[in-house]
Amino acid sequence: MGRTDTPQDRGYLVGIIFFILGLGTLLPWNFFMTASLYFQDRLNNTEFINGTAVHKEYYFNNWMNLLSQLPLLLFTLLNSFLYQRISEAVRITGSLVAILLFFILTAVLVKVDMKDTDLFFSVTMATIWFINSFVAVLQGSLFGLVGLLPQRYSSIFMSGQGLAGTFAAIAILLSIASDVDPESAALGYFITPCVGTLITLFSYLLLPHLEFAQHYLNRRSIYEEGTTDKLLNGGVVENGKLNGHANGTVIKAVARGSSEVEEQMELSPEETKQVEKGQAKASVLEVLKKVNLGKRYASECFKPLFCLMVKYHEEYFICQQDEVLHTHTHTGVGSRAIIS
Repeated sequence: MGRTDTPQDRGYLVGIIFFILGLGTLLPWNFFMTASLYFQDRLNNTEFINGTAVHKEYYFNNWMNLLSQLPLLLFTLLNSFLYQRISEAVRITGSLVAILLFFILTAVLVKVDMKDTDLFFSVTMATIWFINSFVAVLQGSLFGLVGLLPQRYSSIFMSGQGLAGTFAAIAILLSIASDVDPESAALGYFITPCVGTLITLFSYLLLPHLEFAQHYLNRRSIYEEGTTDKLLNGGVVENGKLNGHANGTVIKAVARGSSEVEEQMELSPEETKQVEKGQAKASVLEVLKKVNLGKRYASECFKPLFCLMVKYHEEYFICQQDEVLHTHTHTGVGSRAIIS
């Protein structure tokens, strides 16, 4: 029988939201790469030096590939440390807002006539770096979020990521078929990710309000609290008793320890320090006893194995000596036969 306390994903809203989240992680950068012809046209600069026309090459595609992959690597590793210090909601919403702002800046620069191509190239490279940095943090955080839900939602999330590339390919085909100028096409490439990022942001903000998503997100917080309690208590509580101590001896020890603490509170500070030193020495002695016990146990376990190995090697060397003597004997007989 299935569990009745698990809510249902009504209308597959959670699945649709994770599909949109997957789409929103890769859609902006795929559209940015689609506008590479626009950037190359903007950076097509010819300078005149001593009356000679010199074409300045920026190697845009090479720099774009380097400055897009490097932050993905670095910030994906950094995200494994950020989750302990920055909450998931801040990482996801902050990354989406930052990506939106950088695409708005890129769309505005389409209509700004920048005579200094070096400045435009520097701004574009910085935009590429920061966009991919926030994409790495966003993607890593969303993978951690979708991992809390059943496995089919991970497939839905990755399906959305796959569709992002399809949308970018359709966009470039439409721009070629419509025969628009590169500037207008680039403006469409940059406005579309802005709309997609806004939809992704609103979808993420809606997710915690759905009962199905709340069920799995709350399980994470309950699990973390339970794990903390287990670590603090030093074991798992089963039927009012700690696991591994069915007779309740640990509970008695805890009660005895609390009474000892109450007695220590009545002592003077010097006596309290002496008691603490005595407890520390006792704990150290217990550890040493366990270490000696482990050594004795190891020696008892490995002694038969060691003896067996020694016996095997003795037999092996005896056999080797017999073979050597046997070989020398036959060699001597053969040599005497040859001499005779």
